[in-house]
Amino acid sequence: MNNSDWKDRLASFFEDVRIIEKCKEQTLKDFDQFCEFIAEPAFESLIEELQKLRIKSKYRRSKKKSIDFQINFSGSRIDQFHYIIYLPKNSIELRPGLLTKGRKSKEGRLETTERVFLEESKPEELLKLPKEKVIIDVIEHYKNYIFENIAKP
Repeated sequence: MNNSDWKDRLASFFEDVRIIEKCKEQTLKDFDQFCEFIAEPAFESLIEELQKLRIKSKYRRSKKKSIDFQINFSGSRIDQFHYIIYLPKNSIELRPGLLTKGRKSKEGRLETTERVFLEESKPEELLKLPKEKVIIDVIEHYKNYIFENIAKP
């Protein structure tokens, strides 16, 4: 190995680090846009419809890395179900995770399931999703949770 080989390798290493950091920064911006323009409007629409059914729900964003939609037990302030879209630590592409949390009874503890958010969607498609796709996904996960855990004898 001559002098220029190790210098080139060192320069290449630092260029790779710079590219990774730039990708992480862009992914954070993309996730923020996804939350603002797709997830939040979807959750707001769900809140309106659930209010008509007298079910309290809300959403909140935290640290620009997650957004949590919560549905309460009917006629209660106690949370029954959470649908949390989050950006995994050190993400270099827009491939969010999904946590669903639910409790079988008002006194029960939250049970968590983790998966990839809309796994069939490619990262470049997420910023173009119609809010209805997110709404349908929330409803499907909530329905499945209810049927699998609450409706069973």
